[in-house]
Formats: sequence, structure tokens, C-alpha cells
Amino acid sequence: MTQPPTSPNPGTVSWSDAVQDAMEGDLVTALAYGTPAGGCVIIPVSPTGLVDRAAGTIGVTTSLAFNGKLFNILRDSRVAMAYHTREHGFATAGEFAVVQGRADVPLSPSPEVLADLAPRVERFLGAVPTGKFWDWILRDYFDNRIVIDIAVQRVVSWPDESGNGERTVSGAAWPGTPDTQPPPAKGTGPRVGMRKLHGQVTKLTHQLIGYRGADGYPVVVPVRVTGHSERGLLLECAPGLLPEGARRAGFTAHAFGPQAVGLANRICTGWLEVDGDTVVYAPHTTSGFAAPPVKTVQMFFNGVFAKQGWRKAQREGTLAKLAQLKDAHRV
Repeated sequence: MTQPPTSPNPGTVSWSDAVQDAMEGDLVTALAYGTPAGGCVIIPVSPTGLVDRAAGTIGVTTSLAFNGKLFNILRDSRVAMAYHTREHGFATAGEFAVVQGRADVPLSPSPEVLADLAPRVERFLGAVPTGKFWDWILRDYFDNRIVIDIAVQRVVSWPDESGNGERTVSGAAWPGTPDTQPPPAKGTGPRVGMRKLHGQVTKLTHQLIGYRGADGYPVVVPVRVTGHSERGLLLECAPGLLPEGARRAGFTAHAFGPQAVGLANRICTGWLEVDGDTVVYAPHTTSGFAAPPVKTVQMFFNGVFAKQGWRKAQREGTLAKLAQLKDAHRV
């Protein structure tokens, strides 16, 4: 394992130009955050190149209408972003990189931040439909948007997108191997139909597994689903990427087209067992969707779901609950 020189700016983490290229140019990345039970959730996101190398921060945008992940991030601010595919983006470097850091979640949109975000969205995701109807349908999707800032603590990278080769770590030292976790009370086996799930995920190009590392930060690893059995999905990955033992873990498989149109994903939580070359993932929950490869249709449903989510948040007092949670965990 190699260690790059310490950053010349005190208090910030340095990283390579290749990793910077991925941060600035990847169209879709994977955000990982912890769960109260000690597991991990991984979701595909479009960060639109939000990175400040001098300040040692990255960012990701989300709508307050889709606020489920914010509860977990406010409970535990340790998150990770995996830059795992150059597909349809602007980056060209071959690295697979995982950036771990502390997330700061604002609970109200900033007009200045949204104004700065607009050209980034257009560059990565294309022009936004305009007109009276589109302004109305997309209002809650865009106007209730926030940017989560992530103060980088560690950057881990490998020479290729499959995670092969020598690992490079900058920032905080690698914490070692996490302990095996105790099994869930309801058992470790699959709780969803394996044949159907296997058929869904093998159609999706990018597949990732995530778990809580020894210091609590999520670790994300590229994998490939090779089959399934009564125990779960059978996985392969580069040697040494996954720790021996058993633990709660998150899994995601996803695909997308240019400008992130035609999105499809499948997100799972479950139980991971690693014994030598045998890697088995037993999913306990699964969710996902597939959007049609037509931008206007995708944008329409984004707007509809955002309106529904925002109205539900107002009705249930979600922002007040998030504010209470943020205050409780501020220290």
C-alpha cells in the first residue's frame, strides 16, 4: 500500500490528479451511509462534479422531498462516495476511488447555492425543460434542493475500476479489518425471492457492495454477481477487497444512459459472508425502479414524486423532526 505526500494545506486531505478527474467528471457515483443496526445503504447519485480540492470537500445534491436518507446521515455523519464508473461522464482516468468523510446536512435551500448549481446540472444532466407547465411540475423538485457538503477524511483508490492492483490511501490511515458482526435476530438468510432478484440485478451494469469499516466509515467495493443459491447472491470481486467474516451490508446494482436518462437501480440491505473466495450476499430488503429512456418522461415523474414527497413532508412535520435530530447529534 502506498501513501501519497501529506497535503500542503493543513487540515485538508490530498489526492491524486486521477482521483480529481473522477470527482470532477463522473456522471453517476454511489453514496453510502450507515444504518442504526450497523449496516450500510448504497444509492446511486449524480453529484455534478461538486468538489473543492483546496478545501478538501466534495458534495452531493438532494431534494428535501426525498428525505429518507437524511435521517440516517444526521444520526451518523460518516459517509462515503464511490467514483466507480466513467460511463457517459467527462472523466477519463481509470481509478476506482472511495472518498470517506463527514457530511453536513443543511435543512433549508440556499438561493445562492441553487444558482451556482444550475449550470452544473445543465452540463451533466442536460437542459431543464421550461415553460409554465414545467416550471410548475418541477418546482418542488428543484426549489427544495440542498447540497450536502462532505469534509473528506480519507481517499482510497485502486488503479482500475474493478479494484485490482495496489491500494493507495491518503488522509487518515486505513483502520484495518472490521470485526465480524453478530447475526440479526431474524436470521441471516435471504428474505426476498432470489430468482427474481438475480434476474433484475444481472441486467444492470454496475454492481457494488458496502459495509461499515473498522472505524465506522462505509467502505464500498465493486463486485460482480455470478449466480444465486438458497443462501443468496453469489459474488466475485478483486482479491483482498472484502474482509473475511460476516456482517450487515448494502448492495446496489444500477445502469444509466447519457445525461443519466433511463435510470434503473436495485438497492438492497442484507447479510454478507466472506470465506476465502466464496462470497455470498443474503438480501433482506430490496427496492428500486426503472425509468423510461425518455428525458421528458423521466423529468415529469421526478416532478410528480417530488410534489408528493414534499406534501407528505409538510403534512408529517418531517423538517421539524430532521431539525430535532440534527440538534441532538450536533456535538
